Amino acid sequence: MSDVAPDPHARIVILGGGHAGGSAAAFLRQFGHQGPIAIVGEEPVVPYQRPPLSKAWLKGEADEEALILRPVDWYAESAVELRLSQRAAAIDLPAGAVALEGGERLEFDALILATGSRARRLEVPGADLPGVLSLRTQADAEAIKAHLKPGARVAVIGGGYVGLEVAASARSLGCEAVIIEREPRCLARVASETLSDVYQARHRAEGVEVLTAASVVAFEGGERVEAMTLADGRRIACDLAVVGVGGVAEDGLARAAGLECSDGVVVDDDARASDPRVFAIGDVSRRPLPLYEDRLFRLESVPNALEQARQAAAALTGRPRPPAEVPWFWSDQYDLKLQIAGLPFEADIQVVRRLSGGGLAVFHLQGQRLRAVEAVNAPAEFMGGKMLILKGTPVDATTLADPDVSIKQVAL
Repeated sequence: MSDVAPDPHARIVILGGGHAGGSAAAFLRQFGHQGPIAIVGEEPVVPYQRPPLSKAWLKGEADEEALILRPVDWYAESAVELRLSQRAAAIDLPAGAVALEGGERLEFDALILATGSRARRLEVPGADLPGVLSLRTQADAEAIKAHLKPGARVAVIGGGYVGLEVAASARSLGCEAVIIEREPRCLARVASETLSDVYQARHRAEGVEVLTAASVVAFEGGERVEAMTLADGRRIACDLAVVGVGGVAEDGLARAAGLECSDGVVVDDDARASDPRVFAIGDVSRRPLPLYEDRLFRLESVPNALEQARQAAAALTGRPRPPAEVPWFWSDQYDLKLQIAGLPFEADIQVVRRLSGGGLAVFHLQGQRLRAVEAVNAPAEFMGGKMLILKGTPVDATTLADPDVSIKQVAL
């Protein structure tokens, strides 16, 4: 992937009006880009935060103004053209243009793909019934919110972070809730067994029914969903079914244009794709991880979207590449604040630190090298662990497990 000389007057088109796309436009202006910038977004609203959708938005604690990244006036004041409620139909790389579904063409000197990911469908009979919903957009969240009434029975298919957050929000609003997870435990693909145990126990204590090693094979209903059938024959009644079984990279336009893709658009450390005029950022990109031997990985997180938006803007404006960051994630459920730093690649040692106040941290080590930390109500362990991962500082597993030893003292 070769570089091209930065042009301060280049025409830049950003496909995708989410956190990544909106942030890229802001960084470009902040870094001094003077040329035209256009954001093409499928949704009718300006770029906004998605994490609150499964929490504060569902519970009625946030409105649209609280979600948006920047005031509406900022775009006009910053000469960023908003093309809302518009979809790109094709990318014409030889011509340097994007064709919109209405027939209009937008020419570009540089293109940023920030198309995100779409909710993975559950391909079973009845999946198209009204009341079988997924959560990816503000409109999705609003549709779910309309059904979260006291006494309503909400079924969540998928025990990942979003599914658990939806279940917690539903319970806080007086709904009955059941989680159906096909793996032997919730969070099986993204967290340690220790963490899964904590969250499953808490959900059950809050009155959520948690069914693991269970698969939905059909949804039932007339005018709307009324129940679902599991593989073992059980029938689970529900008024609403929220499917949260992961996301699929929205890389169809990139594939059709001939860009290198592999479950996402493959990019380099500048977020640059196989065509040097094209960048891909956020959920749609498969990127190298400098702190993990540059292995390619697709991350779905706000910190990743921001990091890559900054990388692309720096490359387009001739700034030095920003320093590598530790991937991190978070989830809020009930009064449990989960913060995760790093990824447990090649980790062969797991150390659990239990704090006197009820918090805990799970450290994942490869020998004496910390690869990841999962912290529940343990902000010091999260921050300290994140710094140890970034610096690659050797640590002692024995002192790491001792809550009386400060996280600052575990380095060898």
